Amino acid sequence: MTELAGAALQRRVYRLLPLAILLLATLLRFHQIDHQSLWNDEGNSLRLAQRSLPDLIAASRLDIHPPGYYVVLKGWLTVAGESEFALRALSAFAGVLTVACVYGLGRVLFSGGAGLVAALLVAVNAFSVYYGQEARMYAALALFAAASMLVFVRWTARPAWQLSLALALLNAAGLYTQYTYPFVMVTQGILFVLWWIGRRPLRPLTLYVVLNGLTLILFLPQLGAALVQVTGWPRTGQPISLGDGVATVARWLIFGNTASTVPWLAYGWPALFMLAALLPDWVRRPQPSWWRRFAPWLWLLVTVGPLFALGLFREANLKFLLPAQIASALLIGRGVWLLWEIGSPNLFILVEALPRLAAGFGLFWMLTAASDSLANLYDARVYARPNYREMARLIAANPRPNDAIILDAPNQQEVFTYYYRGSAPLYTLPAGLGGDDAAAESAVKDVIAHHRRIFVLYWGEAERDPNRVVEKTLTASAFEASSTWYGDVRLVQYATLPSSAGVTTGMNARFGDSIRLQSVTLSANRVQPGDVLGVTLTWSTDQPLTQRYKVFVQLLNDQGQLVAQHDGEPGNNLALTTTWKPGQAVTDLHGLLIPTTLPSGGYHLIAGLYDAHDPGARLPAGNSDHVDLGIIRVE
Repeated sequence: MTELAGAALQRRVYRLLPLAILLLATLLRFHQIDHQSLWNDEGNSLRLAQRSLPDLIAASRLDIHPPGYYVVLKGWLTVAGESEFALRALSAFAGVLTVACVYGLGRVLFSGGAGLVAALLVAVNAFSVYYGQEARMYAALALFAAASMLVFVRWTARPAWQLSLALALLNAAGLYTQYTYPFVMVTQGILFVLWWIGRRPLRPLTLYVVLNGLTLILFLPQLGAALVQVTGWPRTGQPISLGDGVATVARWLIFGNTASTVPWLAYGWPALFMLAALLPDWVRRPQPSWWRRFAPWLWLLVTVGPLFALGLFREANLKFLLPAQIASALLIGRGVWLLWEIGSPNLFILVEALPRLAAGFGLFWMLTAASDSLANLYDARVYARPNYREMARLIAANPRPNDAIILDAPNQQEVFTYYYRGSAPLYTLPAGLGGDDAAAESAVKDVIAHHRRIFVLYWGEAERDPNRVVEKTLTASAFEASSTWYGDVRLVQYATLPSSAGVTTGMNARFGDSIRLQSVTLSANRVQPGDVLGVTLTWSTDQPLTQRYKVFVQLLNDQGQLVAQHDGEPGNNLALTTTWKPGQAVTDLHGLLIPTTLPSGGYHLIAGLYDAHDPGARLPAGNSDHVDLGIIRVE
C-alpha cells in the first residue's frame, strides 16, 4: 500500500508540474515589467495603435512590420489602458501562452517529460523573457510559431478539417504578425513532405494544399505591401566571422540575450543533450516517428540559416530567432528526458545511474546559468533600455522660456512625447530620413538663433545623420554643458551664449612639448546658479600629435574643491588632438553648468589636458598641471 500511495503522489506531483512552470513563466514576465522606460520602437507601437484603423493600416505600409500586432494592441489598449504595464502586458501573456504551447508540442512530438523540460527552458530563458516585456510583436511571433507547430504535429496524427482550419488561421495570424514567419511555414512544408512520402495518402495532401491556399487568401490584402517592404528594405547585416556569429546565436538561444560572455566549454551540456535527442527512445513503444526526432533540428536550421546565408546578421536582427529558441529548447528537453529515463535511480550502480546523473546535473547547471542571465536582465544597466522617462523628467524639471529639444533619430518623438509634458518646442532633425545636409545645417542654425538652451537626444545618427551635421553645427556655435548616456541614447545640453561677452585673455601657455593654449574667452565673469558659463579655448600645436588628449575645465572653491566641471576631447569630441595641424588654431567650446545649489562667492576657473586613456596623466603646464583662467563670481 505504501508503494501504491507513493506512486499516486508522484503522479499527482507530475501532473502539477506544467502548472508550476506556467506560474514561473508568468512571474518572470510580469516581474518589473514597467520598471524600465519605454524605448523608441515601443513608442512607435503605441502611436500606431492610437490611430484609427484605416490610418493604422496605411501607416504600417511604411514600416517593415505588418499591421497585425498593432491592430491587436489597439483593441487591447481600449480595455487595459495605455500605461507602461498595459502596453507590455499583451506580450507577457503571449510569452506565458508560448510556454504552454511548447509543453504541448514537446509532449506530442516526444513525451510529456520532454515537453516539461522544454517548457521550463523557454520559461526561464532571458531572451524569451526580454521580449515578453516589450510592447512589440516578437513575443506574438513566438506564440504563433509554437501554436501552429503544435497544431501541425497533431494534424499529422489526425488530418481532420477542424485542425486544418486552425492551422490555416494560425499561419495567417503569424504572417500578419511578422515577415519572418514564413520560415515556420517552410519548416512545416518540409516536415509534411517527409511525413507524406512514407504514406502517400491523397486526402491529407489535398487538405494540406487547401489549408495553405486558405492562408494565402487570408494574407492576400497584405501581400503586395509585404513584397514591397521585404524587397525594398535596406540590408542591415554586419560582417562577422561564421564562428563568432554561431557563438552569439547559440548564447542567445541557450543562455539568453543578457548572458555574460560564455566560454566554449559552457556549451558542453547543451551539446550533449542535443546530440542525445537524436537517439532512439528505448523506453517507449512504439518509437516516435523518425521525422519527429529531426523536426526541431530542421526548424533550427531553417530559422537561423538565412541569417548567415543572406548576410543579415546583426544583434538587432536576432530577435527574429525567438522561434529557433523554442526549437533548441525542444532538442535539449528531449535529450535531458531520454538520459533521465535511460538512467537508473539506483546510485549505487554508478554505470547505470550515470545517464540520470548527467541529465540532472546538466539541467541544474543550465538553470543556474539562466538565473544569472535573468539577474542581468532585471538589474544590469548595460542591458537596460534607453531611459526616456528620466530624460524627459530632467528636461522638464527646470524649464526656461527659451528652451528647445532636438530629437536626432527616427521614432524618438513617439516615445519622448509619451513622457514629456513640457512646453519646449520639439524639432526632429534631420527632417524625414535625413540625407539633405545643407537643409539640416540651416534648420539647426535656426534653432540656435531662437533658443538659449537646447537639449539634444542623439541616437541612430549613423543611419539618419551619418555626417553628424546636427552635432557639428551645434559644436561650432553653442557650448556643450552636459552629456550623459541613458542606455544607447546620449542626452546633451547646449547653451547658446555670446562668446565675446566677456574678456578675451591671451594665454600663450605651453602644455607638454608642443601644445599651446593661445587664448581664452569667457561668456561672462558673473553668473547665477543654474546658468551655463561659456568657455572658449583656442589651441595650437608646434608639431603633429600621435596622442589623444582630453580637455578639462573646472570651477574650484577657495579650498580647492571641485564644484563644477566639463571634460571632453577638443571640439566636443570632433577635433581630436591627433587631427591637429601644426600652426593651425583650434577653437574649443566648453559649457560649465553652474549647480543650482552653489553658494555665492568667488571661484577659481582652471583648464588643462590629460591622456584620453588615463585621466590621471595630466600634461604639465610649467610648474603645474593646469592654468588659471580667472575668478568667476557666483551671485
